[in-house]
Amino acid sequence: MSIALWLVLSYLVGSFPTSYLAGRLFRGIDLREHGSRNLGATNVYRTMGWRFAVPVGLVDVAKGALPVLLLGPQQPEVVGFGTFCGVAAIVGHTLSPFVGFKGGKGVATAAGMFLALAPAAVGIAVAAWGLLLWLTGYVSLGSIVAAVVLPVADYLLYPARRTVLGLGLDLLIAGFIIWKHRANVQRLLAGTENRFGRRAAGSAPRA
Repeated sequence: MSIALWLVLSYLVGSFPTSYLAGRLFRGIDLREHGSRNLGATNVYRTMGWRFAVPVGLVDVAKGALPVLLLGPQQPEVVGFGTFCGVAAIVGHTLSPFVGFKGGKGVATAAGMFLALAPAAVGIAVAAWGLLLWLTGYVSLGSIVAAVVLPVADYLLYPARRTVLGLGLDLLIAGFIIWKHRANVQRLLAGTENRFGRRAAGSAPRA
């Protein structure tokens, strides 16, 4: 297979609409019309409960890790091809053709990608995310801070990845995730952002 086909396959893996299918199959709802209208694990939690959010989040993480681990090695002559496969999966998660090119914000899928490439850096980023969530109650703020921390930790902990390509892709992913949170940033500044644990109005009972 050509490089382009492997990247398209990575994109399709990432585009599997986990949250959308969970809403349709288990609640008969379209999550694009409920809660935050985002197709991510946080909205699944707020709308359907943690018993659905946890497996959805784990699948979204796997969507980032599997292309790196299984498809990346298919082009060993291309430097950093696994990273490119991970990026394609993140794009697929956020712009899925199966749900009108909508999706999540890429946090869980990016975490999966980096778990396969730089697991210690993910651990530090997750710790930063958890600390911000504990201190403020804002998932979005924790995600934004984690997106900033991750490329720094990757650079410091993995000398082999200190290349222009590696750093450039890290910063691109971080910037993309922050950009996907631009509405959250506006609500944070306005003091109207929802805190974690607050159920979405009109949501289904906790499962």
